[in-house]
Amino acid sequence: MLAAWALEGIGEIASGTDLPAVIGEAVAASPRGLKDGDILVVTSKIVSKAEGRFVVADDREDAITAETVRVVASRTNPATGNTTRIVENRLGIVSAAAGVDASNTPEGTVLLLPEDPDASARAIAAALRDRFGVAVGVLVSDTLGRAWRDGQVDQAIGAAGVHVFEDLRGSTDTQGRPLAVTLPCVADELCSAAELVKGKATGRPVAVVRGRGDLVGSLDLPGARTIPRTGPTDMFRKGYDEAFADGYAAGRDDR
Repeated sequence: MLAAWALEGIGEIASGTDLPAVIGEAVAASPRGLKDGDILVVTSKIVSKAEGRFVVADDREDAITAETVRVVASRTNPATGNTTRIVENRLGIVSAAAGVDASNTPEGTVLLLPEDPDASARAIAAALRDRFGVAVGVLVSDTLGRAWRDGQVDQAIGAAGVHVFEDLRGSTDTQGRPLAVTLPCVADELCSAAELVKGKATGRPVAVVRGRGDLVGSLDLPGARTIPRTGPTDMFRKGYDEAFADGYAAGRDDR
């Protein structure tokens, strides 16, 4: 059975906070504790705050530009004049605004994503394993939109000690037919499940998921950096309008 609950007692996180210690104290105060195979899902914002990823930026757009590796699409709302940019950031994640966050930050600053979310997850997982003597995994989550669907869900941007995919290729379905491409991204599914108990404005940025101990393993397992499709596997490198404009321009040049 799968169970998930949010940890209580984690207050405001500041730059330099010993985040593994803070999470450890919340675990120690929880009546459920930790067991082998538990997976902790940690909201990326508190990781970024602890790591001091604040940037002085009067203009959030400048910070987005600095974190952008490639622009996928850009749209301006004619009613508001606001422009939304879908970009690939330094972590290889394609999202709106490169993950730059201006909410719940000191005036005149924005918050960047962790520099290396997989390394951040490993540090937390290693500290918790040492303190409690149990094999746990850690996922660092962020709220992201999805192509072709409205709304946002939490997805994994960092992972340690967790198999981020459940590889079902080579097995069969209930009718005996072979599965050739079935590769659920269980890390994203766990992050979304955890968000249901964490909430967005409850002050509970860490959740424990219990019941998928089969996914927990060595801290050397590949992290969440393996999830984004990049390079030749990225079939949608540009937005529709951008791709059309490039094709139209190329056609005119060929005349």
